[in-house]
Amino acid sequence: MSRPTLGLLWPLTAAVLVLAVSAPLLTRSAAVEPAPLHLSLGTGDDGGVYHAYGAALAGIASSRTENVRITALATAASVENNRLVAEGGVDAAFTLADVAALAVAGEPPFEEPLPIAAVARLYDNHTHVVVRADSPYQDLDDLAGGVVSVGARGSGTEMMAERLLDLVGLGGIRGRREGRGVHRMWLSIEESAAALERGEIDAFFWSGGLPTGAVADLAERRPVRLLDLSGHVAALSEEYGAYFSELPVPADTYPGVPAVRTIGVPSLLVVNADMPYAHAEELTRLLFTSRARLAEIHPVALQLHPRSAISTLPVPLHPGAADYYREVKYAQDRRPEPAPTP
Repeated sequence: MSRPTLGLLWPLTAAVLVLAVSAPLLTRSAAVEPAPLHLSLGTGDDGGVYHAYGAALAGIASSRTENVRITALATAASVENNRLVAEGGVDAAFTLADVAALAVAGEPPFEEPLPIAAVARLYDNHTHVVVRADSPYQDLDDLAGGVVSVGARGSGTEMMAERLLDLVGLGGIRGRREGRGVHRMWLSIEESAAALERGEIDAFFWSGGLPTGAVADLAERRPVRLLDLSGHVAALSEEYGAYFSELPVPADTYPGVPAVRTIGVPSLLVVNADMPYAHAEELTRLLFTSRARLAEIHPVALQLHPRSAISTLPVPLHPGAADYYREVKYAQDRRPEPAPTP
């Protein structure tokens, strides 16, 4: 057998080495961008702030070259959203903080602890009890015997409504025993507004940011009022935990509606605790880099801030979100002080 000469081996070896070195570079340059990250987002009723916030975030994501695509889905909101996130029905969702706390603890209406983690505390919801302006109702107690929408089934609004009705003796066993209950209807915010306008109900409950579009539209068409609920904050906190605060609804937040004080509850953006680290971090980053544009669509986005966003306990922060906040804090800590003015 004849052997190749040494002179022929060097060019052959050099060619092999060139291919070995250049192949990874060619492969790397061919993969310009990884495949987009698709996330489904559970929002709430059409006409509510969760739905508007989620649709806005989805629209902003789709208009960017970033590696995230979001599909916003209408849901019954908080209670349903926590179940959907835990079961994998959606990747992320909005929820009231008190509802998410029950989900994490596995307390009713949840049968067992759910694997829920938070991405951010977003803003404070305001509890509404809306009545016609010419109605005789001034306090929750006055609703005895009336027809009331307590929100969609599986919503945080329904949970808040039932808690408040129980506190004043209009709900549960006590209300039935004393004959002081209310006749319930389970309607979405849009359905509730339409039913009040038609005179089919006497009042409706709603938990949402200010202003809520469906309530604003109703106030444009028919004079309405909100009941003052500030007197129930202490009892709610004592019974259900320190998630509740007294918040104002300034005059003319809704056209022609006088100022009242009501109950505030934080809203959270939550994900499954098993969401991949990188996905949670990227979702958190998108949320904050979109803040200015979100605020153009709804002013509640102005409440989003890294310092308050981490206040999600007892719902734990997802590790990916937590690292985003650490990164932001590190960048702020290292930011040089402005030069003194001459």
